[in-house]
Amino acid sequence: MADPSTYRPRPSEIPTSPGVYRFRDAHGRVIYVGKAKNLRSRLGSYFQDIANLHPRTRQMVTTAASVEWTVVETEVASLALEYSWIKEYDPRFNIKYRDDKSYPYLAVTMSETVPRATVMRGARRKGNRYFGPYGHAWAIRETVDLMLRVFPVRTCSNGVYRRAERSGRPCLLGYIDKCAAPCVGRISVEDHRRLAEDFCAFMGGQTRPFVRRLESDMKAAAGELDFERAARLRDDLGALKRVVEKNEVVLPDGTDADVFAMASDELEASVQVFHVRDGRVRGQRGWVVEKVEEATDAELVERLLQQVYGDLGADADDEAESARTSAVPREVLVPVLPADLPQVTDWLSGLRGSAVSVRVPQRGDKRALAQTVQRNAEHALVLHKTRRAGDLTTRSQALADLAEALDLEEAPLRIECYDISHTQGTHQVGSMVVFEDGLPRKNAYRRFVVRGADGSGARDDTEAIAEVLTRRFRHYRAAREGAVDDDGKPLVSGPVDPETGRPTRFAYPPNLVVVDGGQPQVAAAQRVFEELGVEDVALVGLAKRLEEVWLPGEDFPLVLPRTSPGLFLLQRLRDEAHRFAIAAHRGRRSKAMTRSVLDDVPGLGPTRAKALLAQFGSVAGMRRATAEEIAAVKGVGPRTAQAVVDALRTAPTAPTGPSADEVSAPTGATPDAAATDTGAEAADGAPAAEHADGDGPGLAS
Repeated sequence: MADPSTYRPRPSEIPTSPGVYRFRDAHGRVIYVGKAKNLRSRLGSYFQDIANLHPRTRQMVTTAASVEWTVVETEVASLALEYSWIKEYDPRFNIKYRDDKSYPYLAVTMSETVPRATVMRGARRKGNRYFGPYGHAWAIRETVDLMLRVFPVRTCSNGVYRRAERSGRPCLLGYIDKCAAPCVGRISVEDHRRLAEDFCAFMGGQTRPFVRRLESDMKAAAGELDFERAARLRDDLGALKRVVEKNEVVLPDGTDADVFAMASDELEASVQVFHVRDGRVRGQRGWVVEKVEEATDAELVERLLQQVYGDLGADADDEAESARTSAVPREVLVPVLPADLPQVTDWLSGLRGSAVSVRVPQRGDKRALAQTVQRNAEHALVLHKTRRAGDLTTRSQALADLAEALDLEEAPLRIECYDISHTQGTHQVGSMVVFEDGLPRKNAYRRFVVRGADGSGARDDTEAIAEVLTRRFRHYRAAREGAVDDDGKPLVSGPVDPETGRPTRFAYPPNLVVVDGGQPQVAAAQRVFEELGVEDVALVGLAKRLEEVWLPGEDFPLVLPRTSPGLFLLQRLRDEAHRFAIAAHRGRRSKAMTRSVLDDVPGLGPTRAKALLAQFGSVAGMRRATAEEIAAVKGVGPRTAQAVVDALRTAPTAPTGPSADEVSAPTGATPDAAATDTGAEAADGAPAAEHADGDGPGLAS
């Protein structure tokens, strides 16, 4: 536990301007990001008597080892920079809202030459238009199916579109008039884009112009006695009206608002939002957040608005401007006014391009709707606590169980697990998976290509484990010898340039390292730790045969109870490392199987290689050709032809028998069945020919 006075900067060094600050721990990792109107005043509040600090703040300042800050011109700019840094560094002491489910959106890919309407989840992609969120994907498909009668935009995948383009025949939707078929030229690309823009305008709430236009066209067709066309327009009009009626009318027409509500307790908070466009609820979304920092309801609301609208300021094109206008409504109704209301209002107004009102509804329909959203938030919090209570309890118990069983000073909040996968010693790949607070942190996963001393791979699994751990902890040793920040500068308190690089998470040390294997693998890992001087990281091995836990230097393993939460966590780590290693190995092996000797010929690209193979039929046919015959192929000059001849002359010929991958697979199994890992418990540590878990032959999952 650090003493905050050891890294406290002098008050005279800290400016009184607005800015954003970051606290780092002893390993240089950003653990907290905040903003302030007055940096000197705000930072000074962290360095008072720690007995007067909130428990969460006290834990943060005693975990930190330095603080740095960046001065910005305006308070509004500090909002954007703070959100950007929180998103980039993912600090453990910052509140981060996480969706309580993955919501599907109706997306129109305006970034493509020929836009298409589709269902999308996850992060938003630049240039696309999004509508929703919807409760279910089928609700989007129903809506799109109705809309295609009037706006027959493309909905097929890029592969289907290219296939139709090559064949000159549209897909089924083109034949039944639910696609304008730009793939075969029924409509020009420019006209199709205008059709997609009309689709977006309707979904964005501009429904009246299209409804009035259809009504006018229907009456005109009936007046001209074109009753068939009038009937089609009538059906189209009915389809549009059904789309409009699907959204409940809750506020007067023309009202655009996002209505937020929040329910919280001492540890967690649940937030719900209803997106109202043109008086109708267009979507609903929810978040649940753990209160990892001291924050009032006003500060929680401010952080929420940062996250909901923070990504909208990244793009600067016309389509992005239109998307921001539709995403940021005229009114933002919140349960409590944010802590810095003027700067939040200015920031949202800047994103929208016009005035935005942030207020608490007091009476009328908006107050009634806010109460409905509040009931949804309260219900979501109860449901979340019911579902997650077991998970949170189990994770905490598993970490405490491991700390007690392994005699650790504290619970291992960060655990790294290593595994090796190969086929008969070829295409060796090591994997590193990371669990933090008992949950996978997939953005910290790493793959290692095992090269060995001579570049042909390690001799056995213990040597492979040693190489992987050496490469990983070499970074940690370099960082430990002189604590540095993301830019490699000494870790001291002071100002920082806002244009910083990405965090060096790879050098951040774990509390516990787990290797997949028994005593030989643990001994190899321990030798690496001794050579590099790593003394503050615990080490264990998990052997699969009897699920034994091996400790360094011990002659007998530690056997945890089969019902132990700590054992379950170790098994999950080992299985995840195994899966990640197998996936990396298969990818490397597949790439090697599809490579050709022609890939390494200088000046010979894919197009020329394809032309040569078409001319000579195969690489074997090219071996029999002369340089003059190869140079006769269109696009291949004399110099390239000679390079091809030289490469084919020095390259080994392909074996006539089965490949190494096929030999290593058990009888009747596919080559994938031969992928192996470091779980071998045999003392010799020889490369496994089959599934090297010590359980005999088996299939790798």
